Amino acid sequence: MQELHDAPLAPLTTFRLGGPATRLVTATTDAEVIAAVREADDTGTPLLLIGGGSNLVIGDKGFDGTALHIATRGFSLDDTTLELAAGEIWTDAVARTVEAGLAGVECLAGIPGSAGATPIQNVGAYGQEVSATITEVTAYDRRSRETVALSNADCAFSYRHSRFKAEPERYVVLRVRFELEDAGGLSAPLRYAETARALGVEAGDRVPLTAARETVLKLRAGKGMVLDPEDHDTWSAGSFFTNPILTDEQFAAFRSCVAERLGDAVEPPAFPAGEGRVKTSAAWLIDKAGFTKGYGTGPARISTKHTLALTNRGEATTEDLLALAREVVAGVHEAFGVTLVNEPVTVGVSL
Repeated sequence: MQELHDAPLAPLTTFRLGGPATRLVTATTDAEVIAAVREADDTGTPLLLIGGGSNLVIGDKGFDGTALHIATRGFSLDDTTLELAAGEIWTDAVARTVEAGLAGVECLAGIPGSAGATPIQNVGAYGQEVSATITEVTAYDRRSRETVALSNADCAFSYRHSRFKAEPERYVVLRVRFELEDAGGLSAPLRYAETARALGVEAGDRVPLTAARETVLKLRAGKGMVLDPEDHDTWSAGSFFTNPILTDEQFAAFRSCVAERLGDAVEPPAFPAGEGRVKTSAAWLIDKAGFTKGYGTGPARISTKHTLALTNRGEATTEDLLALAREVVAGVHEAFGVTLVNEPVTVGVSL
């Protein structure tokens, strides 16, 4: 294990923000991960887990404790069963499954971060979620102090949520197993209208795997959602807010606000989200509340390519970012009565 003291954490995040950690440990094997976690637990030391740093907002004061950077590697493909070590770079793993001719995660191409983070957030985009293909997660249980295997059902997946997110201090993901599909080089049925349109097919159709992946990468890049060190629109955590899920009553009140502000002819986005619940679009809310692409004059601004991404223009602090996020949350609530919830995990700070 590599160990550094008073170590900067900003370079380990896609925001490139945050102060130093008292101690930074980099683990390259499961055994090293477990040893570092046990040491922190035994000594009562605060512990921060870092994978790809793509869903993390660290305060300017940093982290007073041990930051554990999980840098394990492992890619195993047995027929259609894929197993990834937690530290595997997710977008590289997706590319390798496409090269192998296997469907199931091709529309999750270009998502920054590590494989171990995917079940925590139930990562999803362009009509796919990892919960549809994950069969088992191997994790270290800090409560029982043993390694456990959790089935898909055990993970309690829902929209951008899981058992791991519900109990953030309990589990440390070590490996993730997926069951993919051999569809003769074709993708899974396309579930996202924008992807289908870009490919010139209908929703539900299959297309060549490489075409699906390349199209998603192009769509993501157009929104600043593919990492590029030279492009400040990608110095972000991707979507900063989750799409709100409202009860029928809340949605009715929301529609009334929309009619009052934008006129009776305007219908807000609405998608079924289970019985008595409706999901709407955070990007639509932000835009219609007046926070358009490129909004802001300071070092933290809304992306020029996508209203859901808050970005570091190069000289921002975490407090600059949070000030912008709070302004957006307050503006959307004032306009439409809906409270946006941040998607990235905050460390030492909050909205």
